[in-house]
Amino acid sequence: MNIRPEEISSVIKEQIKGYTSKLDVSEVGTVINVGDGIARVYGLDNAMSGELLEFENGVFGMAQNLEEDNIGVVLLGSDQGIKEGDSVKLTGRVASVPVGDAMIGRVVNSLGQPIDEKGPINTDKFRPIERVAPGVITRKSVDVPLQTGIKAIDAMVPIGRGQRELIIGDRQTGKTAICIDTIINQKGKDVICIYVAIGQKASTVARIVKNLEDTGAMDYTTVVVATASDTSPLQFIAPYSGCAIGEEFMENGKDVLIIYDDLSKHAVAYRAMSLLLHRPPGREAYPGDVFYLHSRLLERSARLDEKYGGGSITALPIIETQAGDISAYIPTNVISITDGQIFLESELFNSGIRPAINAGLSVSRVGGSAQIKAMKKIAGPIRVELAQYRELESFSQFGSDLDKDTLERLNHGQRIVEILKQPQYKTLEVEKEVVILFAVTNKYLDDIPLEVVLRFETEFFSFMEAKHNHIFSDIKSSKQLSSENEAELRLAIESFKKEFK
Repeated sequence: MNIRPEEISSVIKEQIKGYTSKLDVSEVGTVINVGDGIARVYGLDNAMSGELLEFENGVFGMAQNLEEDNIGVVLLGSDQGIKEGDSVKLTGRVASVPVGDAMIGRVVNSLGQPIDEKGPINTDKFRPIERVAPGVITRKSVDVPLQTGIKAIDAMVPIGRGQRELIIGDRQTGKTAICIDTIINQKGKDVICIYVAIGQKASTVARIVKNLEDTGAMDYTTVVVATASDTSPLQFIAPYSGCAIGEEFMENGKDVLIIYDDLSKHAVAYRAMSLLLHRPPGREAYPGDVFYLHSRLLERSARLDEKYGGGSITALPIIETQAGDISAYIPTNVISITDGQIFLESELFNSGIRPAINAGLSVSRVGGSAQIKAMKKIAGPIRVELAQYRELESFSQFGSDLDKDTLERLNHGQRIVEILKQPQYKTLEVEKEVVILFAVTNKYLDDIPLEVVLRFETEFFSFMEAKHNHIFSDIKSSKQLSSENEAELRLAIESFKKEFK
């Protein structure tokens, strides 16, 4: 076999050419110690805050504490298999999640990896989970309503697109139920929904996903999950990942609704992570930047000006209180960041008033500008009448001989409370809400026995759809209740009352 020298030289030249491009230049450090999901790494002088680091066994970590002689790394996975002396290398990129239309209808973890057994997510777009919120100039004021389909909210504490409305209350008062109903009500309204579950039981999340699938809401929803069994760093980044997924849609001119369920557990996960990183504890052992933790997240919800895409992110963060104490540390922090709160009360819930909204403590700082004109016109007196009713109700428990005016107000208040009750998964179109609230505020229901008020409502809707459906369509298209429609509506209510048994 004769070997020609020029062949050998050409092969060697090719090898040399290819060698330089394969050279992997990256800074490598060493694990000093590891435990509780935290690793201390020595020798990575050029690490950035929030940068992803890769360990020998393929697990990723996120650089959090950049100290003089070492860096504190939180592990985005199990610390099994990582030991002292292992090498760690910089990746040069920050934690990011896949984004785009491929995410819709999927259940993913905090890193955007699918956990719903529906195959891989086909997208080549990624976004960093942390970013600076839109500035003042890029924003637009909130004036387009986001209908929840819940009478009590759309009438008294309206939510606008781009708003951040806190949902606060003790455990088991229906906080998640309100959010799930709001997601279900966005069907056909061109709103993309993102539900972020932080620190919940896996069984609870599975039940929520099944409800969304059964109602057809998963067609426009992404669920981001960090369950109670996940490590605290994964629970910590979950809401930021959800927000990054939403920002991709917002910047393409779409409206997004995002639910953080719940931020109390998020703060607890961050506290655990901070204490393990040996950061100094502050009040209630939370780190000093726990306010910034939530403000930098919620401030990313906005309504953008047309020049910057014109989309919006509406956030409904949930906070769980202990024994109704809304003046605790984390609740007051989040109340001061958001544009209002919906306060759910255990007492109301247990007495059968559901949704258990306390009208006195609930407020929307966007107010009537997030309501259609028809709703604004009708819903004005409801809050005042409810407040008067609550006050009279507490007085009337002591005295038996009440004057006629007080009895009338009590009677009217009871009808309002009854009409504002609504079962879960039974959301209403805004035109139906307007019509029934018109009937109750104009005292047409004051002579209907209390126990049949909800049956009256159901049968009245059927009657209106059969004989006066154009009133519904007029309110839907014009967003107003014209004087002709109002006159016809009054006649319709009176004729229905005559045949109602």
